[in-house]
Amino acid sequence: MSRKLYLFAARTALLVLFLGAWQVGSTVGKLSFYISTPSEILKSFAALLVSGDFFFHSGITAIEALAGFILGGIFGVASGLLLGRSTFLAEVLDPFLTAFYSLPKVALGPLFVLWLGIGIEMKITLAAVTVFFLVFLNTYTGVRSVSREQLTVIKLMGASERHLLTKLIVPSALTWVFTGLRLSVPYALIGAIVGEIIASNRGLGYLLSSAAAQFDTAGVFAALVGIIVLAMLLNLAVKYSEGLLTPWKKVEADREVTV
Repeated sequence: MSRKLYLFAARTALLVLFLGAWQVGSTVGKLSFYISTPSEILKSFAALLVSGDFFFHSGITAIEALAGFILGGIFGVASGLLLGRSTFLAEVLDPFLTAFYSLPKVALGPLFVLWLGIGIEMKITLAAVTVFFLVFLNTYTGVRSVSREQLTVIKLMGASERHLLTKLIVPSALTWVFTGLRLSVPYALIGAIVGEIIASNRGLGYLLSSAAAQFDTAGVFAALVGIIVLAMLLNLAVKYSEGLLTPWKKVEADREVTV
């Protein structure tokens, strides 16, 4: 039996054990009111699928999270490259970036409502701001981690700044960039969903808050399952992109497995 099959079997057994313990444990006292049961959550989620509500609301959240993820990622990578290559600019902006990074991004939600209204723009902006700092910090760290010796050698060979970026700095920092992108996937969803909870009548955040307002525990967990599914799909998309842009990592991983 291959290692992948062993992993799949172990994960499946753990999931079945967890769900079985949850199903049995929820029958004790009135726990089912607070934690529902896997069977009720499955029924609630199936009802969302059959009615089409899940696809409608998850589509809205996916658009908001994906747009915020892309915008935050682009600005985060660009800012990380710029400040990583300019020590003086990084030192000038450091206290301001630290101050904004320390601020809980969720607290900006009401301010974005005042500025942008309750439309989709507010959710996208909140998701983008949340993603920006994670991608920026990882990109900046990756750029600053590039070997000084390699930079010096390439400069002595007559390389321009463009050549430095395309041939050495960006390829060397890609691992850091994709680490930031993977970390920011759930935060993009958090930004979009928090925006929907604050002010919206559609999206998975709306489903979540609506079920909670009706004390529908199974509905709350069904919305959470939808959020998990969406997050996993976005994570798979990022991993696929990473595999395309960093093919050498797959070769190294395969070599480690064979060893």
